[in-house]
Amino acid sequence: MLTLAVLRPALDDHSSPLPERFALDIGGELREPTRWADDIDPATADTLATVGSATPDEVDAAVAAARRAAPEWGASAPSHRGTLLRRLADLVRRDADVLARLETRDTGKPLTQGRADITAAARYFDFYGSVVEGFLGDSIPLGRGSLAVVEHEPHGVTGHVIPWNYPAQITARSVGAALAAGNATVVKPAEEAPLVALAYARLAREAGFPAGVLNVIPGGAEAGTALTAHPHVEHVSFTGSVATGRTVAAACASRGRPSLLELGGKSAHLVLEGADIDRAAPVITRALLLHAGQTCTAGTRVIVHRSLHHQLVSAIAPFFATATLGHGLTDPTVGPVVSEQQVKRVQGFLERALAAGAVVAAQATDADGLGGYFVAPVLFDEVAQDTELFAEEVFGPLLAVTTVDSDAEAVAAAHNSRYGLTAAVWCQDVDRALRTARSLDVGQTYINGYAPGGGVELPFGGTRDSGYGREKGVEALREYSRSRTLFIDIA
Repeated sequence: MLTLAVLRPALDDHSSPLPERFALDIGGELREPTRWADDIDPATADTLATVGSATPDEVDAAVAAARRAAPEWGASAPSHRGTLLRRLADLVRRDADVLARLETRDTGKPLTQGRADITAAARYFDFYGSVVEGFLGDSIPLGRGSLAVVEHEPHGVTGHVIPWNYPAQITARSVGAALAAGNATVVKPAEEAPLVALAYARLAREAGFPAGVLNVIPGGAEAGTALTAHPHVEHVSFTGSVATGRTVAAACASRGRPSLLELGGKSAHLVLEGADIDRAAPVITRALLLHAGQTCTAGTRVIVHRSLHHQLVSAIAPFFATATLGHGLTDPTVGPVVSEQQVKRVQGFLERALAAGAVVAAQATDADGLGGYFVAPVLFDEVAQDTELFAEEVFGPLLAVTTVDSDAEAVAAAHNSRYGLTAAVWCQDVDRALRTARSLDVGQTYINGYAPGGGVELPFGGTRDSGYGREKGVEALREYSRSRTLFIDIA
């Protein structure tokens, strides 16, 4: 087996394929798959690596390995599980440069963002390795004649369906919490970007995790269906589209099993009277251009008070006009989108927005000749609230600006979408900003700032079509465990 360090020379050359096939990782061992799939580099449209693509039989084998490992792992001391998770965090930091380049080439994002993702991943493993020892049960006072205790139990085998946009972070946040809670895990990363999840499995072996506790099986829809419908998977975490999320929820509900769904968003910046535009403009821009807009928490709508409209658009426009596009290893402002299909999707939104009367206020120079899947960022002004661009998730670098005349109109406009993931309120009057923030039906709201997805410690999830359940923070340990009540009648 090649070590991660051996991959470094190929990762430094954005035209080189990786020098190995990436097999499935089941039961603590590499397993040759029945079939292989090409993992495409979105910056070049060439094959980056050849990766195993799990069949239903191989999904079943991974679940069986997790079932064998789950009892002993779940019964182990939280301090033991925490030690191994912190050791894994140290190994991720040791190999951070290689992992960041692997994430950059696999997803297309700029190298600075790839590095930030690996830093965050190590923090997830560290965080859950530390807080699990303080994840305490409760006693319920019922009088001197009895004792009631509530304790937390792992589910057993948990399934994790990981999207292609942030595989390094999302794998670490969900698997870190699940492992800390005592579950054995089966991870299905997307075929478009599976490499860092597979690297974590290698590092977990080095850290000393028992065989079968972390299984990684890349694959497509067939593998995802087999995992989420498997009778021995006791809990499923899914991040992806609304349509697929509903299918996952139905599959779990039909078996009476819980699911945790994070299904995307159409997050809004509400720029109220009195906002500090110089402070807001660069943050709003970054929240959209981050990973070419392929972020569920991307702030894709700006709802601005009329008195500040011209000033805000004028402050944002230069960031779009000067944005650079290129291969992630060159660390441009914006990398490629994930696939040719995604290019067509974003271009469709762009064309329909123009037809609906939206005005282009600024646009980056096209990435002609780069050869990959690039879309130039566009700042749209005068976007009507009854249009597709205002209400629907694009997953591309298109920002929509809409003008309102009051705080109440701003809140109503923010709710003019089926999603409820994140939002930001910009206003120097903190009382007014807090009132507005509390009136928004979203899972996270920021005031005078924006950190998509929040920090490791902050519970994260949505409302309405953005899904249910919470990842991140201590709250995730509750998601990945179930409570059991013990009652003792004292004679």
